[in-house]
Amino acid sequence: MGIKTGEEYINRIKSRKPEVWLGGRVVEDIYNEPIFKQPIQEIAKLYDIQHDPEYQDEITHICKETGERVNNAFIFPKTSEDLQKRSKLFEVYARMTYGLMGRTPDFLNVVVTSMAHNSWFLDKYNKDWSKNIKDYYTYIRDNDLFLTHAIINPQNDRSKQSHEQKETYTHLGTVEEKEEGILVRGAKMLATLAPITDEVIIYSFPGFTPGDERHAVAFALPIDTPGLRIICREPMQDGTRSMFDHPLASRYEEMDALLVFNDVLVPWNRVFLYNNVEAANRLYPMTGIAEQPAHQSGVRGYIKLAFAVEVACKVADSIGVDGFLHVQRDLGELVQSVEVIRSLLRVAEYEFTINDYGEARPNPDALETIRGFLPEMYPRAIEVIQTIGAGGLLMSPTGADFDNPELRVDIDKYYGGRSGVSAEERVRVFKLAWDLCGEAFGQRLLQYERYYTGDPVRKRAIFYNKYKKNKNFTMVDEVLNKPMQIAIDAVKQ
Repeated sequence: MGIKTGEEYINRIKSRKPEVWLGGRVVEDIYNEPIFKQPIQEIAKLYDIQHDPEYQDEITHICKETGERVNNAFIFPKTSEDLQKRSKLFEVYARMTYGLMGRTPDFLNVVVTSMAHNSWFLDKYNKDWSKNIKDYYTYIRDNDLFLTHAIINPQNDRSKQSHEQKETYTHLGTVEEKEEGILVRGAKMLATLAPITDEVIIYSFPGFTPGDERHAVAFALPIDTPGLRIICREPMQDGTRSMFDHPLASRYEEMDALLVFNDVLVPWNRVFLYNNVEAANRLYPMTGIAEQPAHQSGVRGYIKLAFAVEVACKVADSIGVDGFLHVQRDLGELVQSVEVIRSLLRVAEYEFTINDYGEARPNPDALETIRGFLPEMYPRAIEVIQTIGAGGLLMSPTGADFDNPELRVDIDKYYGGRSGVSAEERVRVFKLAWDLCGEAFGQRLLQYERYYTGDPVRKRAIFYNKYKKNKNFTMVDEVLNKPMQIAIDAVKQ
């Protein structure tokens, strides 16, 4: 067993029967549901390129344990070269989707790899948990599975802890131990792409306090486990809009969902953490599940930003406004923002550290800096697209209008761009831009970039406090102490 094809992934989707709710109805056939059909095809392409000679050696490797070819997301990184191999995988997958699908299979496979590599941490609390995560890593590696995750509690009363909520199981928690496993009840979000994945892994951000024990839990299950309900948000597209009119929304819609666990049984061999506040709070810092997937997110974000910047440049070029100084200033700013992120990624990859257990981890300061700036750089790129496109973004004709001979003469005359740019070329660029900066699809991408890693204000505050703890600001002490030393030397003379 090892890398799978797109067809094998699709066959898995067809064979599963998760309880998916969409617009007040249960989706009976996931594969043939219009909203999911094209995103399934886009994920299938990622599986297929594992078999493409052009990419195979860049994104897969031969597993020493099994002798089979597996995805580079399952590398235990021990050297700079290992980090480079994973970075290449992240970039290939991101370029295939223009960075617009944030939760491609590589993301959570890296999370599980990182947990398994650092199973020593779980071993301190419960040897079964340690064994379970290592076995699960082997299982998803050898079957090349696609995971979603849900790590955030529902937004009910954020001023209270999980155990203080009005209902005991508003937040996901353990109801009871049974001979076969634990029974869990409650909800978690935000499970992106959940309806078209194989499995879901549950864990949480730190922040548990005494009393939250029943909510301190981590496990994984097949997405069609009985009792697991998937409630999808309103779709950003209906699955029937043309690729001409919506070249991005028609292909890369990532469905987000609330997961509701109605007394779901988690077998003991799928429990990674249970009833332990301390372990739950230390899971992130001790297992590398902040840094390692942040590397994937950084590469994906770099490609997404670069794509948005190219769209801005194309819009400006298509109507000949990039000769104006203020437009050049804005576009220059965007290009520089791409270079900043690219440079930070190289710093993260080359200034790596090796922890006590032999794991190579990319530079966390560089990755956190990316996380700090991307939520500002990406919205800025979208703002520039909106400004340059201006009213033109609101009045593009449809693909059907181009097909009507009676309208075509007027469209060719009034929608043409600068010299050499036909009406169809200009309109297609503007439709691409509108999908990215105006449509609900683009607004979801904007919100995702701001919040996919959590509250950006809180994240920056955590970064500052951690940075301050590890730095001595020695230059300030040095410059302040110098005059004193000069004075002392003067007295001695």
